[in-house]
Amino acid sequence: MIILPLLAGCGQDSKKETKPYVWPQVEAPKAEQLSHERTIHGDTVADPYYWMIDYFKKGPNSDRVVAYLNAENAYLDTMMAATKPFQESLFSELKARIKEQDESVPYFKNGYYYYSRTEDGKQYYKFCRKKGSLEAAEEILLDVDQLAEGHPYYAATGFSISPDNKWMSYGVDTVSRRQYTIHIKNLETGELLSETIPGTTGGVAWANDNKTFFYTKNNAETLLTEKIMKHQLGDGSGSDREVYVEKDNTNYIGVGRSKSGRFIFIYSGATTSSEARFLDADRPDGEFVVFQPRMKDVLYDVTALDDKFLIVTNKDALNFKLMECPLDKTELAHWKEVIPHRQDVLLEGVEEFRDFLVVSERKNGLTQLNVRNLQSGEAHYLEFGEPAYDAYASANPEYDTKTLRYNYTSLTTPSSTYDYDMSTHKKELKKQQEVLGGYEPTDYVTERLYATATDGTKVPISLVYKKKGFKKDGSAPLLLYGYGSYGASMDAAFSSTRLSLLNRGFVYAIAHIRGGQEMGRQWYEDGKLMKKKNTFQDFIDCGKYLIAEKYAAQGHLYAQGGSAGGLLMGAVVNMEPSLWHGVIAQVPFVDVVNTMLDESIPLTTNEYDEWGNPNDKAAYEYMKSYSPYENVEAKDYPNILVTTGLHDSQVQYFEPAKWVAKLRAMKTDNNVLLLKTDMDYGHGGASGRFDYLKDIALNYAFLFALEGIDE
Repeated sequence: MIILPLLAGCGQDSKKETKPYVWPQVEAPKAEQLSHERTIHGDTVADPYYWMIDYFKKGPNSDRVVAYLNAENAYLDTMMAATKPFQESLFSELKARIKEQDESVPYFKNGYYYYSRTEDGKQYYKFCRKKGSLEAAEEILLDVDQLAEGHPYYAATGFSISPDNKWMSYGVDTVSRRQYTIHIKNLETGELLSETIPGTTGGVAWANDNKTFFYTKNNAETLLTEKIMKHQLGDGSGSDREVYVEKDNTNYIGVGRSKSGRFIFIYSGATTSSEARFLDADRPDGEFVVFQPRMKDVLYDVTALDDKFLIVTNKDALNFKLMECPLDKTELAHWKEVIPHRQDVLLEGVEEFRDFLVVSERKNGLTQLNVRNLQSGEAHYLEFGEPAYDAYASANPEYDTKTLRYNYTSLTTPSSTYDYDMSTHKKELKKQQEVLGGYEPTDYVTERLYATATDGTKVPISLVYKKKGFKKDGSAPLLLYGYGSYGASMDAAFSSTRLSLLNRGFVYAIAHIRGGQEMGRQWYEDGKLMKKKNTFQDFIDCGKYLIAEKYAAQGHLYAQGGSAGGLLMGAVVNMEPSLWHGVIAQVPFVDVVNTMLDESIPLTTNEYDEWGNPNDKAAYEYMKSYSPYENVEAKDYPNILVTTGLHDSQVQYFEPAKWVAKLRAMKTDNNVLLLKTDMDYGHGGASGRFDYLKDIALNYAFLFALEGIDE
């Protein structure tokens, strides 16, 4: 039997003796090794697990792939068997905090109040509306609980109502590949039209004639957004007309309707450049006009007001600035500055209203909302008052209103929805997430810290722990979360499920590492392409800092990340394996070079601006030097739990499967290595509002087993 180290003092409310988890001594699956070589730039690399790609490619090893994944699942079940009762208890504990019968805060749009509500015991929800007043009769637009019956996975998205309130379109995915079929419902008769449109992103933009809409069509193989199509009610999708075809396969495209209802916009963009087109929504048969031809290394995003366009752009402005131009003169030469570039403030976007503008900004790693009166010119900021938090404009579909709907949360404050009167500066709490079973925010402490990275950069860390029982003496287990890619900022938000960690003595921390955008656009630029290793080193340095400052116990530091954050996990266990006692890598992007060389894999070409194109020798050599799969060595690794989904369209299942197989063959330790493949789901996991809790219970049970916590 393998007995892992234990840590005393991780009980729910007081110091208590813990018991080590005894891992069964059973043989782990050994994946077959078949001959395959990759040669590029004069460099030949053997890849004996390349055959695992065959499931979706319908290759000769498709059955072998499924057999291997099932064997890994069976091995995980055996290894974690003794934790099953605890997992079930954790699932019940997590679920018990969720209010089963609940209702979202209604938002008003075009004469109706829209909301969703959930019922006891149901996994999904009902999308509803009421006409004119919240006291009016309820109209159930879509009963997702009913529609999802019989489907292991069911996702509905892109609810869009025609301007006359008669028609609703929505997208459905029952495979978990994020490929949606558009359905159309007559809201007056309740009839669901027979015409459907497969292979889309799910959303549409209605024209003002109430019979025409535009949608985004995906490439069937690469799943890339490829075309903008025009559909008229009553026509089959075979007669839909192309209105835009994207020639650059590194760009994402989409179509949307301006809040004012006056324009339809087509957006095409990659990481470093973008382009917009627009059309009068009253003239759906017209031609889209290019707003400003795409410019190298220039991003811009357009918002329509009554009398002008607003443009958020990084043209000569690393952290972005706000410009404006007339409705009939949209080229760059006519852009006029409204909010200048600021070195210490990232301008992230704008929310438009007839008389107000809300500017989303980021300063010192924290979000800010700046309200500007378009008539008087007065501007002010909302105050939030916690050391680490997240605040953002939420559902604001109505253009002619003085009320801003925004959300606020922190590591100790449950998600809270506010209505803010932009004229009187008064706010009203409409709803705060209810945590059943009792939750007192003052029982927990949140802090904002700064670790010094190897190159001297100060890296923010947000953390939270339960006040009772915690001592800053280097005795606590700590879970460090990170992402650090695509300029995505990982802000401090509340999680009711996280309480199960905190109540058992864990500290939870978020490392705001480079590659995100928390500290401005340069923070992102310094963590991508040929600077990607900064992301990994920042995370390692944050972990070492937390141990040095005695927030975490030596030998009891854990790490977690998913997708590109799973790449982070793979990189840091290669670079500093002894730093981590355990690692959870969720849907991890770990086979960077092979994926970026295969343009048939969904989304690959869209990623060149993030990782580089390995057909370029310098980019190839750099990504090969950090890609987790390429850099597995014969050495000791920490305990690792890897999760994936067979139908994942973002990070294909074979990346984590190959990585685990190679780790098994090469690692020199006796630590546990587990792979869980969900055979029904994809990148986001289960679609029901309770099923995903089973995955969290598994993750927590893995951590608790390593800590000797069994209740």
